[in-house]
Amino acid sequence: MTEDNPFKKPPPAFRPLNIHILTVTDTRSAKEDGSGNYLAQAVQDGEHIVHSRDLVRDELYDIRARVSVAIANPEIQVVLITGGTGMFPRDITTDAVELLFERKIDGFGEMFRAVSYEEIGMSTIQSRAVAGIANKTLIFCLPGSTGACRTAWEKIIRKQLDPRIESCGFTRVFNMWDKQ
Repeated sequence: MTEDNPFKKPPPAFRPLNIHILTVTDTRSAKEDGSGNYLAQAVQDGEHIVHSRDLVRDELYDIRARVSVAIANPEIQVVLITGGTGMFPRDITTDAVELLFERKIDGFGEMFRAVSYEEIGMSTIQSRAVAGIANKTLIFCLPGSTGACRTAWEKIIRKQLDPRIESCGFTRVFNMWDKQ
């Protein structure tokens, strides 16, 4: 209950999440990782914790192996992957990761393309951004551009990971898992 509305419950308490950031690239080094750097700063600004960060080449089994290690770590609740979600032959992140999903979050890709349309127009249809859940870990596969990562974080992910902003976001899933 709140003072202004006695029937409205206060938002759930904020819980910082441990987030792993993985950049998929054949061309960038850690120093040149603009999208990974943006995500790391955004995670910290959002009061979450950058648990770990890594770069991996655009190789199907290398990507899958790195994500498998992250989701096997009980300390990590979220994996943010940047890069490899386009239409070119080397863009294989989605192919590597979707196999690991126990549940795909269809709405994420749909919403990402919808909000991206406002920024980049019809080019958004080339994005294969996806999200899912594997081993009680949320996984988001984002394009490799810093702008696309900013769009995904600011307009979708940040709000879903902070119950003070979006009380029925993904944090409810963590609360259910805690009770099991």
